[in-house]
Amino acid sequence: MAINVLHHGLATTVQDLGRPGYFHLGIPMGGAMDRYALRAANLLVGNDEGAAGLEAVFIGPKLEFETEALVAVTGADMPARVDGVEQPGWTAFKVKAGQVLSFDYLKSGARICIAISGGIDVPIALGSRSTYPIGALGGYKGRAIVIGDDLPVGNGFLENEGKAVPETLRRQSGTPAELRVLPGLYWDRLTDQAKQNFFADLWKVAPEADRMGYRFRGGRKLEFIDRKPSFGAGSDPSNIVDSCYPYGSIQVPGGTEPIILHRDAVSGGGYFMVGTVISADMDLIGQMQPHTPTRFVEVTMQEALSARRERADFLEALRQTFN
Repeated sequence: MAINVLHHGLATTVQDLGRPGYFHLGIPMGGAMDRYALRAANLLVGNDEGAAGLEAVFIGPKLEFETEALVAVTGADMPARVDGVEQPGWTAFKVKAGQVLSFDYLKSGARICIAISGGIDVPIALGSRSTYPIGALGGYKGRAIVIGDDLPVGNGFLENEGKAVPETLRRQSGTPAELRVLPGLYWDRLTDQAKQNFFADLWKVAPEADRMGYRFRGGRKLEFIDRKPSFGAGSDPSNIVDSCYPYGSIQVPGGTEPIILHRDAVSGGGYFMVGTVISADMDLIGQMQPHTPTRFVEVTMQEALSARRERADFLEALRQTFN
């Protein structure tokens, strides 16, 4: 079975849950920006929750199906249509052979996950089907899909038609968005006032927001404690001797505009990190549009671990709806 791409939408790529284990070689984990949404979409159509689907940003693709399949669209609110008839979100629906799946304008959020029964059956690269465009690795020919592509799909089941994720399990961010942050190794480089300002200020997502990272603007410039530059670090107070960057780390070049590193981010560099967004909140970032007002909220390690447990319980509740 294959799906013919009539229109590619915007930055539509094949994504699964990523390829952990290669970050030390400079290859990021990648995978869906909103991992929960991908898991939910796959469970709806009867796939393994880590199966490969499509991730589209702001504008959805237009796809013609060669054979009947079960489809689910989760994540952002971007209504799907089959031959022009609107379909419910977070719900499994059928697309028959010859029918066309398309999408209305985006209403909220930023990214949709499209799961198709059987999963997108592109070759596995380093343990994953996810697309890493910068490295031309994985996905469909190592790139975003384009008009004329034929996407291979595996054999799936059609029994879940009409199955839906309960409203209480459809996670949405608030306004302003709140991202919980654990201060990092370089926190002591800031003045006490700068530490207070970072969490007190209202920031906004900048237009430079993609799979590598999200930039934020609007808060006060960070002030650093005077220090003698370390050998090889550079003279700017925000420079450090090259260090590893964990996922979700917040680097602040020049102390002006925080950048949260996301799924396709580089593995290290020479910019100071103010802290790290906790794992429980990483999916929310992928659904934030440019200009979204955002506050950073300081948490302790214990609070971060508690949030991770709550997130695991939330995911388990989702799984239980399909048992």
